[in-house]
Amino acid sequence: MSRTSLLQDLLSSIVTNRSWLPENILGSGPKKIEDICSALMSTRGEASGTALAAQALEAFSSLDDDGQLAFFENLAEQYDPDPEAALAAATAYAGERSAENLSALIAAAEPPRQELLRRLNLAPGGTAALVQIRQCLLKFLRAHPHLKALDADFVHMFSSWFNRGFLVLQPIDWQTPAHILEKIIDYEAVHEIGDWNELRRRLRPADRRCFAFFHPSMPDEPLVFVEVALTTEIPGSIQDLLTEEREVLQIEKASTAVFYSISNCQNGLRGVSFGSFLIKQVAEDLKREAPSIKTFVTLSPVPGFMDYLRTRSAEAPESSLAGLTQRISPPEWSTDEAAVEAEKKPLLGAAAHYFLHAKRGDDQPVDPVARFHLGNGAQLHQINWRGDVSAKGFAQSAGIMVNYLYDLDKIELNHEAYATDRTIVASRRVRTMASPADEPETA
Repeated sequence: MSRTSLLQDLLSSIVTNRSWLPENILGSGPKKIEDICSALMSTRGEASGTALAAQALEAFSSLDDDGQLAFFENLAEQYDPDPEAALAAATAYAGERSAENLSALIAAAEPPRQELLRRLNLAPGGTAALVQIRQCLLKFLRAHPHLKALDADFVHMFSSWFNRGFLVLQPIDWQTPAHILEKIIDYEAVHEIGDWNELRRRLRPADRRCFAFFHPSMPDEPLVFVEVALTTEIPGSIQDLLTEEREVLQIEKASTAVFYSISNCQNGLRGVSFGSFLIKQVAEDLKREAPSIKTFVTLSPVPGFMDYLRTRSAEAPESSLAGLTQRISPPEWSTDEAAVEAEKKPLLGAAAHYFLHAKRGDDQPVDPVARFHLGNGAQLHQINWRGDVSAKGFAQSAGIMVNYLYDLDKIELNHEAYATDRTIVASRRVRTMASPADEPETA
């Protein structure tokens, strides 16, 4: 018997042996999980802690929405730091900056629920279960903003547990186990994969690649994956990239790697970003595999563009932008070739303005895809007319797509400029598209 099998059998024996549990929490009831968590925080034994953690996660899995909310409320209220103890520790450290006082301050300021999360992670499958628990928490935050402190604790823990040093990059190809391929189909968030035949067209040809990050504690669950097309030029449309009739390119002839779909797979890890690591790691791996590849770009959607046009038009109903929005709003507009072409210049100008000037209150772009790529050091390189002519493409961006260029020699400079001054590094072509009369705006 292997060590792994022996350990799994031992853990299974510990978890199923309920003699570890105090008698008062063996039954059922709305307070069961709270009682288990209380016992878990007071236990010192590793075996009993593992059993209690598993039982707590099992109890959570049986809760309905009301029960989940009650559990989260309990964590928010009963596992907060003691403000008096934190103040006393801070005062002591301010008076004497010793290692002992600093350690006491850190211990007093850390919410006890962070230790609870660490202990819950002792259970077999605990990491994956906690990711799912955080996914459940997210649905309550809008109506219950006081739970955001609890959510911050999840993000704090996950940022450590899912550090880049723990992540494993794996290629996804047609030989990957079927249960992983099924998840690639399910998790694809940018360009839907309709069936297994379509998946094969994205994975099997010599000029296609797919890579995913995995965590050792979740070996069957991709965290994020990227689909890559190897080409001879920067593409302007997704339909040309994914067409069945295209000619397969031999890898030695490829000069450009196109990241055309990046999908985060775990909603419970929202706010814990892996995409930047993924793009840079894949670029380095592709350079080693195919030295002829010199250009690394995305072909990205513009998910908020139509919403932006509608919002701006409502604010200025007599403006030319409002007139443009009205003309392209009818569903039949996207099927009228002449009508679509007539709006090319004003739409491209509006898109350039959107990318360069539409900002949030923190001076970052309104567009979430732009925030991601610019924050990772990419350049806004090219805006593509009729980049996505699908119904979804027209609905979210009037068919427009964009290329972000990852110049590996300038990524760090671009990142620093964006992080420090919110500088949007953009090509001259994009900057000349925007109307000179456009002024910066803040959402």
